[in-house]
Amino acid sequence: MACDPNYLSFSDSEYQRRNAAVQARMDRLGLEAVVFYGSRAAPDIHYLCNWLTTSEAYFIYPRQGEPTLFVQLSNHVPNAKRMAVIDDVRFGGSSPTGSVDSVPRVLENLKERGLEMGKVALCGNVPYRHYLRLVEALPGVEWSDFSAQMRDQRQVKSAEEIERLRLASAMSDDSVAALRERARPGIPEHELARIVEDVYLGKGGINGIHFMITTSMHDPRGGVPQQHLSNRILRKGDVLVTEISTNYAGYTGQVLRTFTIGEEPTPEYRALHDAAMEAFDRIAGVIKAGAGVEPALEAADVVHERGFTVYDDVVHGASQLPPILRTRKTTRGTPPDFRFETNMCLVIQPNVVTEDGLRGVQFGEMMRVTDTGLEKMHDCPRELIVCRNG
Repeated sequence: MACDPNYLSFSDSEYQRRNAAVQARMDRLGLEAVVFYGSRAAPDIHYLCNWLTTSEAYFIYPRQGEPTLFVQLSNHVPNAKRMAVIDDVRFGGSSPTGSVDSVPRVLENLKERGLEMGKVALCGNVPYRHYLRLVEALPGVEWSDFSAQMRDQRQVKSAEEIERLRLASAMSDDSVAALRERARPGIPEHELARIVEDVYLGKGGINGIHFMITTSMHDPRGGVPQQHLSNRILRKGDVLVTEISTNYAGYTGQVLRTFTIGEEPTPEYRALHDAAMEAFDRIAGVIKAGAGVEPALEAADVVHERGFTVYDDVVHGASQLPPILRTRKTTRGTPPDFRFETNMCLVIQPNVVTEDGLRGVQFGEMMRVTDTGLEKMHDCPRELIVCRNG
């Protein structure tokens, strides 16, 4: 079954590649099937069947036979049938009270396939109550978790995926350019969100994130972008710190830039931004295919050498895939055996802040790992941006 041509999907050969790779992982583990679950965001389900999960979905993926996608809510099913690249798309079902309940239909499907014994894996954040019902109804099944396998599978991007990431990155860059032109004294923070989204909504992009904070450079009250914008009115002498990620058909670019409003940056903010750019350049200079995480961690130490710290991850894989790294001084754990591979995509994003956290900047963007280093995915100017509007 082909996806409706009015929706984006990947080529047949791309899906064949993905299916072959996932089936090989299942074979190594002796799995008869994988039951995928997703609510709102389910990149693994999208990866295999092209449905961008809205409310809730279960995806039954057997070693033999055709997969089945169960979709909630019932009015979402027609859209899923148009977007999916598989034939069998069904309503997930309801409880006797009419509320959402997909578990009975999932169980029925597994039993129809003869999967009442053997090894079956789960993938995704399956609700605990759902898990208990699955285990109780199928006591002969040996359950395991396939989530780490899918994270590993999705880390190395194909040429088609990289092209989509480039399109998402370009939309994110457009948002930065729009903020440069339109951010000015007198507008509320909420207006910044409209500026960011206006440039890509008509091109098929949707908001991944637009985290932002505005505060006075002369009396700063925070250095970390906020998830929820406020009614605060921008003023001359403000700093605007942003993290922007546009989602284009399931793939997101990510760019992080700092702006000043109507004034040049103060010496304190200039020093913060210089440290962030230095950290970015040093980290980017040591990552290549085959490298481990230690050189990147050592490079990130420059933030502390310059008298600052970080409040966020300094490096993470695209869409929060591994590795997720801070500095050695602020670490929450590092993957010791991790090695970067060609065509992994990652974000370097030093969120450099003062020790009290009241002043801070963001600088960074997504990059592609190559055999010899990193390749740019974004074309946004690498600078501290001064908005002179108004």
